[in-house]
Parts: sequence; C-alpha cells; structure tokens
Amino acid sequence: MLDGKVVLITGAGGGIGRALALGAAAAGAKVVVNDIGASLQGERDDRGAAQRVADEIIAAGGEAIATTGSVTDPEEATASVQTAVDRFGRLDGLVNNAGILRDGFFHKMTLADFDAVIKVHLYGSFNMSRAAADVFRAQNSGAIVHMTSTSGLIGNLAQANYSAAKLGMVALSKSIALDLARWNVRSNCIAPFAWSRMISNIKVDTPEQEERVSRLKRMKPEKIAPLVNALISDAAADVTGQVFSVRNNEIFLMNHIRPLRSVHRGDGWTEDAVLDHALPALRGSFTRMDVSADIFPWDPI
Repeated sequence: MLDGKVVLITGAGGGIGRALALGAAAAGAKVVVNDIGASLQGERDDRGAAQRVADEIIAAGGEAIATTGSVTDPEEATASVQTAVDRFGRLDGLVNNAGILRDGFFHKMTLADFDAVIKVHLYGSFNMSRAAADVFRAQNSGAIVHMTSTSGLIGNLAQANYSAAKLGMVALSKSIALDLARWNVRSNCIAPFAWSRMISNIKVDTPEQEERVSRLKRMKPEKIAPLVNALISDAAADVTGQVFSVRNNEIFLMNHIRPLRSVHRGDGWTEDAVLDHALPALRGSFTRMDVSADIFPWDPI
C-alpha cells in the first residue's frame, strides 16, 4: 500500500511509534525513525532507540534511517524532514506521535510540567508539520497523521497539560487540512488505545483503575498501524480533517464540536433571564462530566 512512499514517524523508538514504523515499512514505505530517546518525563536517556528500530526495519529487508532531533526545536524538526528528502528524495507522510507525560492534579501542576507537555505534543506537532508543509507543497501531495487522545477529546483526571495539548492538536490538524487542501495535503487525527510505555505509569489504586489497565494491556499498538497506513496511502486521498480512534479491532469516527441547542429571547437577555430561562432550557443537553473510561467501558473487541 505504501510502496515508494517515504514516511517520517516521531517518537518511533518504542511503543506505538515503533509499531507504526514497523507497520509502515511492512507496507512498503521507506521510514525515517525519529526519537530523541527520552524518558516519559522528557529527559534524553537513550539516544540509540531510533537507530535500533531503523536497524529492525533494515534487517527485515526494508529501508530506514534514524534521526534524534527534538520535535520541540524548530531547527531540529526541519533537519529531520530534510534528512528524509536528502536520503530518500521526498516525503509523503508525517506521523506526529512523539509525546511525554507529566501527570498531576491541576491544583498541584507546575508551570514547568504544563509547559513541557504542551511543547512536545502541540508545539512538536506544529514544528514537524510546518517543516513538512514546504516539502508537501512543492510536491503537491502529502499526508499528516496526528496522534491525539481521548484525554483531550473526552477528558481524564490529573492530565490538564496532556488533555489541553491533545485537544489542541485536533484544532491544529483541522486548520492544516483547510489551509493546505489546495496542494492536496491531508491532515487527520487518531486517538489510539494501546498499552505502551506512555501509559504504563497509570496509578492503579482502585478496582476500577485495575480493570481499566487490564483492558489496556489487551490492546496492542500494532492494531493502530493499518489505519495510519491507509490514511497516508493514495487510496485515502479524499479523507482529511477527520478524527478517528482505534481500540483493538474497533475503529471509531469521532465528532467535532457543533451547536447542540439554542434559546432565543426577542428583547435580549438579562442575568436573571439567563438563570431562570436559558440555563434551565439548555440543561438537558449539558455535557456530562465523563472521563474516557466512562465512554469506553466495554472490553476491547
């Protein structure tokens, strides 16, 4: 499906990113494996991670090259994209997968922890996409897949930084899809469910959390690769600006924010009228205070 394509995947030294890199290679792509070799908190501690995955691809008969540039640095992001062009002559797909976690309840979250997560996920996706956009426009083709999360789409406890970044990526993706459509550049999001290092530090101190982790462990990152490959392929040339989710053998199309209900008052609103009329009329359509596990309570299929 991806014969002749060149795909750059960030955060591909392990977990979901590694599975996507191996999957793209198996589908025929030449792969640029990008990973700074960071811990979950973002400190560089294993610069060989990207090279090991590239070596796996090469050993299996594929073509790959490793880069260790940080997605948070615009110059390093540009250098990773340029590596793809210099080595393989083009770039067809970009997967913004790199991420870190610094979980904590909002009233305890520091500016440093908020800033670090936003920079990797949201700024990282911007930096990589912006660098790729120049190549895509010159080619008059390209596809970007951003890895978002139901933490942003739905909500989760103790992840204000991660949730804000992941929902921001959805808006970024839609803007890219709109702005670059004239050059046949597509941009979509996937919220993946899979057991990986990124979520292996989830606190398990209640039966409900134990059950959630048990479900997550049954969901393999390799299950996400087919949708990513399909979205990058020429066969999905008409698919852009969408948000998907993959949960083992399930694929979901997620909705975008749209008006739910409205109320009107011909002579305008006062504070009392809002309290007495508008809010009671709209209350039945209020969004519940759900978290991701409330929306996906069943065992993975």
